[in-house]
Amino acid sequence: MSHAHGVDSEVGRLRSVLLHRPGLELARITPRHRDRLLFDTVPWVGRAQQEHDAFATALRDQGVEVLYITELLQDALEYQPARDEVIGLALGDAGLGEDLAGQIRGHLADLDPEALAQVMIAGLTPAELRIGRGVVFELLDRHDFVIDPLPNLVFSRDSSVWIGDRAAITSMAAPSRRRESALIQVIYGHHPRFAGTKWVYGQGHDQLEGGDVLLLAPSVIAVGVGGRTTAAGLERLARNLFDAGLAHTVLAVPIRPPMATMHLDTVCTVVDTDTVVMNPGLAFTLTAHTITPRPDGMAVSRLQPFLEAAAQAMGIERLKVIGTGLDPLTLPRQQWDDGGNALAVDRRVVICHERNAETNARLEAAGIEVIRVPCGELGSGRGGPRCMACPVGRDPAAEPAAGLAADLDADLPDSQPAWPAEIRPPRRDLGRAAPERPRRRPALEPAG
Repeated sequence: MSHAHGVDSEVGRLRSVLLHRPGLELARITPRHRDRLLFDTVPWVGRAQQEHDAFATALRDQGVEVLYITELLQDALEYQPARDEVIGLALGDAGLGEDLAGQIRGHLADLDPEALAQVMIAGLTPAELRIGRGVVFELLDRHDFVIDPLPNLVFSRDSSVWIGDRAAITSMAAPSRRRESALIQVIYGHHPRFAGTKWVYGQGHDQLEGGDVLLLAPSVIAVGVGGRTTAAGLERLARNLFDAGLAHTVLAVPIRPPMATMHLDTVCTVVDTDTVVMNPGLAFTLTAHTITPRPDGMAVSRLQPFLEAAAQAMGIERLKVIGTGLDPLTLPRQQWDDGGNALAVDRRVVICHERNAETNARLEAAGIEVIRVPCGELGSGRGGPRCMACPVGRDPAAEPAAGLAADLDADLPDSQPAWPAEIRPPRRDLGRAAPERPRRRPALEPAG
């Protein structure tokens, strides 16, 4: 069967999406392993699964096809080349030693596709490796893992992102997450559904994570650069996008301390062709370099305000901004709970976590339809609906509706509070580079 895959924006009608339903790997988070596996708490697995099922149901109710990573991996492992690749991934830990590595290889080779996929996602304990013996094995603590679990696989946006008709397989910053991208590469490389898929970025290259990649508009990509994505990763991705004709502009967005460990999509999320939801404390302080192709390489502008650079690249007068919340006391909580990490299923229709009441109310006040889903346990790994979904198929993005920018402001309630002085647009000149073609300077006005 032939399937069309491709994504040219964040807001085109969502058609198919890649999810991972949490399972045994989440149950294996203990206080001993929590920090290493990048979780703040020890989650209640049954409730997290219920919440994820509600998320998947909300997507299906919107006509979205839900593809599960576990099922796709099991299908791919019916093919010997995929099995060989996956077993090689399990043996990549240099600390295993020669004897234990050989024992693991034999154990995995005897597993059927379903069991092999389970081990690669949920990990392998010493007790489960019944043939284990030798120096390295005997020195393992009974609470250690022979193969680590992947509880962060639920954040499927991090491990890959589709840009146009090509997939970018990412390279994770945290060593405990790098097998996630490798498993997605196995799926895209060996599952019949993705036969013929071309890649614009490959796993194992410079550090790049999908949560840092925003498709602002067709051929306009913003990439956060900080603790998760490096400048080298951005440079390689930009070059590949230009060479493939998938972008005419890439914005490099520095994410500086104390936000450096956060993804760009936690700071800014697109909810319409000309509207974003942002942490209001960053909306007018975030900056960007504009990168464009030229015959002898790439041109890089001086820093500009992000909203201005983005609007210029998108060819619109300005980007509308909906703040995640204005109360200085609750703002950090909204941001910590990924209040702005919405997943757009269509223009002005988003799925959000229900706990972010302030952000959701502000989205609705701005005319955005909000579909609320539960997240008490599912959000314990710090990620919202956008983090948990990798779109592999969207309809092409539509042009902004005539008069939409003016209508959005008109829809706001009269009681809308003013922006506090500490988050008003800065007056300092950040050194704006001249654009390649004349465009009107965008007016930086909040929509919420």
